[in-house]
Amino acid sequence: MWIDTHCHLDAHEFGDQAASLALAARAREKGVGMVVIPAVDRANFAVVRELAHLAPNASYALGIHPIYVPHAVEDDLAFMREAVAQAMEDPRFVAIGEIGLDFFIPMLCEPDMREKQVFFLREQLRIARDFGLPVLCHVRKSQDQVLKHVRQIGPAGGIAHAFNGSFQQAQAYIDAGFKLGFGGNLTFTRALQIRRLAAELPLSSIVVETDAPDIAPSWVHPGVNTPAEVAGIGAALAELRGEDADSVALATTGNALDVMPRLRALMAA
Repeated sequence: MWIDTHCHLDAHEFGDQAASLALAARAREKGVGMVVIPAVDRANFAVVRELAHLAPNASYALGIHPIYVPHAVEDDLAFMREAVAQAMEDPRFVAIGEIGLDFFIPMLCEPDMREKQVFFLREQLRIARDFGLPVLCHVRKSQDQVLKHVRQIGPAGGIAHAFNGSFQQAQAYIDAGFKLGFGGNLTFTRALQIRRLAAELPLSSIVVETDAPDIAPSWVHPGVNTPAEVAGIGAALAELRGEDADSVALATTGNALDVMPRLRALMAA
């Protein structure tokens, strides 16, 4: 069994809700026992929650993605805190996410947007800390900066999504109680650093993800990624490491359950 720790199952690229549910069902047929659906904005909190309740192999997280921060307002954080408080009664709610910093998109690198991103990240890390929840962190071109705020505020661990840093940065996240998310990028032979990380980091630090509909693996690119591809991504990870795919599935599933205790409780129910 595999767990897709990061899949935007509500994305418009998939079409309507029925199409998204069909993709979740196909993933289940391919051995994907659970898909974690992170929110990206206050406007889709209800959407991801509903999807997670309609698909037997789905759960969800709540958060405001850094790409959505330019249009966010401070009241959204109060709304989020209240939504999280209510969701604590929902067994399918497993984490805070997707949150983080993005210093790749030029507009987000402007001084005012950098400052606003940091404000929203820190406030969401505080929500995670206050409720004892792990975080699903977007760390594009911002690994060190996100880690600094994580260390200062101290949420209950999390996942560095689509990790593409150095071995030193990887160890720093691991020391902070994080797992590192690897997806379709590791299937491209030109992605040398990601492949080295995936091959050489301790297996105990790795979880698998699709980030569907984005980051499609080599056999799908440039098409639309789906949660069913996590099994192939996991098999590619196993091949890179020279390990058995079933063993890697067992280990990465265990890692995901360790870093998201509410997910473990959901799957044990």
